[in-house]
Amino acid sequence: MYVKKNFSLFNILRFSGIHIIWLTVWAVAVTVFYETFHFEWLEIPWLPLSVIGTAVAFYIGFKNNSSYDRMWEARKIWGAIVNSSRMWGTTVKGFVTDQFTPENYSKKELHNIHQRLMYRHIAWLYTLRSQLLIPTPWEHGSEGRMADLYIKRRKKSFGVGLFEDDITEIEIEKLLGKKECDKVINYQNTATQLIDNQSQELKNLRKTDLIDDFRHMELQKILNDFYTHQGKAERIKKFPLPRQYSSSSFIFVGIFIFLLPFGLAPAFHEMGEQAHHGVWLTVPFTVLIGWVYVMMELIGDYSENPFEGLGNDIPMLSLCRVIEIDLREILGETELPPKIQPVDNVLM
Repeated sequence: MYVKKNFSLFNILRFSGIHIIWLTVWAVAVTVFYETFHFEWLEIPWLPLSVIGTAVAFYIGFKNNSSYDRMWEARKIWGAIVNSSRMWGTTVKGFVTDQFTPENYSKKELHNIHQRLMYRHIAWLYTLRSQLLIPTPWEHGSEGRMADLYIKRRKKSFGVGLFEDDITEIEIEKLLGKKECDKVINYQNTATQLIDNQSQELKNLRKTDLIDDFRHMELQKILNDFYTHQGKAERIKKFPLPRQYSSSSFIFVGIFIFLLPFGLAPAFHEMGEQAHHGVWLTVPFTVLIGWVYVMMELIGDYSENPFEGLGNDIPMLSLCRVIEIDLREILGETELPPKIQPVDNVLM
């Protein structure tokens, strides 16, 4: 997530600068060809060109709205995870007691149970994040060798590569213990199995009367909410914006930019009768108009997959750390991990 109020000129050029190069080359090529040979049959009237441009703008608007909906839904899902996690922490601490047991449990024994349930939940958070970051075929970085290299560099300079991203590997064993970690790490969906382990522990707590039926049901209900949140996030991750919509907008933008200088060159050529070499205004205006359309396309394209590890993604790492700090404070711990801070105005 980019946290600065506005993108700098450098960031804009880094995001779209390479497209200015081919836009300029194309505009210069058409202008030179038109000015040299004066082929009138290459001229395109403004009316059909403007209709195409308007249609393309509407289509990109539809795609960008759909992309934003996916990103905003992803953020709402993680907001719900934050709320449910805090509910889990306070409910575990308040419900898991020796109130119904024939024997008394020490504060340390109860604390160890609370800690185990909360630590396993923290492990679930980081595991879910890692699973959502696994690349899919439709995300950036699967278009080809050159594109893959570009995206890898971009992730390092404007994405997950800005952060030490080994939390899951290092911390999961500390949070779960080696025995449980070795068992769940080999599952295809580790996050799912961690919630199941939580459910099994609740069943054991019920057997020992550390929770009654009502408390068991309420705690299980929160676990079911975690399954719901996970499923919603996986739906966004594993079902892309339909490719016919995503791919078509790129094609339509390309067609419009291809035709654009053939409409601009005749118009500016007529100005050349009063202003010397007016036809060369075709180049900057083609680049400017084409760049606006390309930027609209890129904004939608880089917003439709909110879990791919780039700088405009949902800040899952930061949210995981916020929840971890909250749960550790509920447990009464004072040695807390630091909050995740933005790096180069990027918060992941």
